[in-house]
Amino acid sequence: MKAEGNATQIHSTAIIHPKAELAANVSVGPYAVIAEEVRIGSGCLIHSHAHIAPFTTIGDRCEIYPYASIGTAPQDLKFDGRRTETIIGNGNVIREFVTINRGSVGGGEATLIGDNNLLMAYCHIAHDCVIGNHVIVANAATLAGHVIIQDYATLGGLTAVHQFVRIGAYAFIGGKTGVVKDIPPFLLVSGHRAKPYGLNTIGLKRKNFPESVLKALKKCYRIVFRSDTPLQQALEEAERQLGEVEEVRIILDFIRGSQRGITR
Repeated sequence: MKAEGNATQIHSTAIIHPKAELAANVSVGPYAVIAEEVRIGSGCLIHSHAHIAPFTTIGDRCEIYPYASIGTAPQDLKFDGRRTETIIGNGNVIREFVTINRGSVGGGEATLIGDNNLLMAYCHIAHDCVIGNHVIVANAATLAGHVIIQDYATLGGLTAVHQFVRIGAYAFIGGKTGVVKDIPPFLLVSGHRAKPYGLNTIGLKRKNFPESVLKALKKCYRIVFRSDTPLQQALEEAERQLGEVEEVRIILDFIRGSQRGITR
């Protein structure tokens, strides 16, 4: 094990591979296991019984709670055992019994998690998922492989997300929702199969979106999601009326880039 600085604290019962690298001021609790070729940044707190598997990189100031399992091999039948990675940014909180798999074949061969995210207890992040910044994944939510979640999105407890789905920035998904198609940015969705119920108005107000932007987004929502107009025509109409608003363009570009189709 390579450790930097004198402030690193490692409990005597922790198991740390000699090829793991720990930066300054890392705390490792009882019975935690840190495997080979793991890199942990400064100021991280690894609680008891946490497990960090090979080829995992964790940034600064992350907190990993008991029984979390990070960077284990993907649950993917085509995985051939090659070296793939898990890369986690700064300031993340990963709660009890969270499972995060490393990348698999046929994608980026890495699972990527950005900065300042909260992964609540028992949630699962599958292989090749990409999570942005300031995302909240609530208890027992499950992401299949290759899911993309953009910044400031929130997933309610027991949500299940199909592989290759994208969830847009600032979207809010209610608890116990099945998500099989892309969720555009700024939307509020819920249901056994996700159904849009308007904008994530409360979340947007909390993030200090101007009233003029909220008004434009509401009008865009009515045009695209609440009219009988074919989707392509609805997108063109929304762009004609509201295309000067950046947030509206973000929604329209997201929808046009969808491979799975959108929840409409």
